[in-house]
Amino acid sequence: MEYANHLNEYAPAWSQAQVDETVARMKQLAAERNHNTEVYKFCYSAIDLTTLSCNDSVTSVTEFARKAAAFYEKFPHIPNVASICVYPAFVDVVGVAVDGTPMRITSVAGGFPASQTFLEVKALEVAMAVENGADEIDIVLNVGRMLTGEYDEAANEVEVIRAEMDSDIVLKVIIESGALKTPELIRKASLLSMFAGADFVKTSTGKIDVAATPEAAVVMCQAIKDYYGKTGRKVGFKAAGGVRTPEEAALYYTIVEEILGKEWLTTDLFRIGASSAANNLLTAIEGFPVKYY
Repeated sequence: MEYANHLNEYAPAWSQAQVDETVARMKQLAAERNHNTEVYKFCYSAIDLTTLSCNDSVTSVTEFARKAAAFYEKFPHIPNVASICVYPAFVDVVGVAVDGTPMRITSVAGGFPASQTFLEVKALEVAMAVENGADEIDIVLNVGRMLTGEYDEAANEVEVIRAEMDSDIVLKVIIESGALKTPELIRKASLLSMFAGADFVKTSTGKIDVAATPEAAVVMCQAIKDYYGKTGRKVGFKAAGGVRTPEEAALYYTIVEEILGKEWLTTDLFRIGASSAANNLLTAIEGFPVKYY
């Protein structure tokens, strides 16, 4: 399908100066009203608790998932994380460990993190992750194609992968904003992902030097807002990579709150991909050091 021509239906990206000005305002708003326990609790509940390491094993992932499952009883006053995010080979391992809980299972797939393999391989990996029990799939938009202006080809890959899963499976498309760099390319990547069927647009893999930034979040959320205005379809936003402190989590919360509105502040439309942020948020919520994970 042709997607690139639909970009012309949308206003150009904000200038870098407009983005920087907005981020400065968001930081002030976050400090004034969102550095508090209730916001931190929500941010914790929006986490896709992530382990994506070369030394992951059945043993380590099982222990990780069991801890997440035990959280419901150990911290009944705090809403648990939204999902556990793992490589495709560990989806069934997580499924066994969290069986009987409301925990969702997220899997990166489709040649994560570089997206540099055959489309057939990407599609098969996604299909296998879903078959093994993944509720949500995080894929990477083809950054190389974006950088060379092959917008239809990049979006068509997303369309093909989307076809490998039922409509109840959540598809998050990682645009790798740190590689795209400019507001213009970040906006185009976000819109193209949504055109092709993304349920979420996500900042980063966390595997390159520049991960999530509030500047990228502003551009992406503005794209989501404009897309919703034209189509009526709500697409979620996920910040991932480098989100470590409660204050950083609250800043992304504030960006979503201000640009998209409070109706986006649900775990169906807002997520944070994190590992270290979990303990830091728990510490801020409880008021004493917590090292649960």
